[in-house]
Amino acid sequence: MADNFAYLFDDDYSYDYSYDFSGEPDPFSDEASLPEQPDSETESEKNEKPVLRYRRTEAKKGSVIRIVFLSLLAVALLGSVIYSLDRRNTMYNKVASLNDKLELTEAENVRLQSELESRMSAKNVEEYAENVLGMQKIDPSQIEFIKIQTGDVVIIPEQKKSFFDKIGDFFEKCAEYFKG
Repeated sequence: MADNFAYLFDDDYSYDYSYDFSGEPDPFSDEASLPEQPDSETESEKNEKPVLRYRRTEAKKGSVIRIVFLSLLAVALLGSVIYSLDRRNTMYNKVASLNDKLELTEAENVRLQSELESRMSAKNVEEYAENVLGMQKIDPSQIEFIKIQTGDVVIIPEQKKSFFDKIGDFFEKCAEYFKG
């Protein structure tokens, strides 16, 4: 009787590797289908070699359809992963290019701000006024002081109150009256 069995299956044949260490033939084996072995082998060598049997098996119903369906599903999943990675890579590239443009624009802004500050300095304004507009610096002899005899009093005219302000004042007066 066989102690160890190993079965391998494919679509056409199933392979049965059985090892019989008892020295007795397997009662379930098909001895007629086995090829004859040479007599030179000893009984112990004969028992140690595997016995190979071939059996034809039919494919199960729907197995081809299942394989095709699973293959299509795997291709669809692989395609969706590749597409999503491509989209992500495209977005990363767009972000990187926009960040580069932003850095260039910020650098240009800093340059323009410094140029504006240098043009608006007091020295440049003074030179522009003298050279382009023909203006001159004031001489202390040109300054005249005027004295005004009015006091430092500012008169603010009374503002007219709106209708809602008058109603608010009325309620405030009523509240003061009832409080005492």
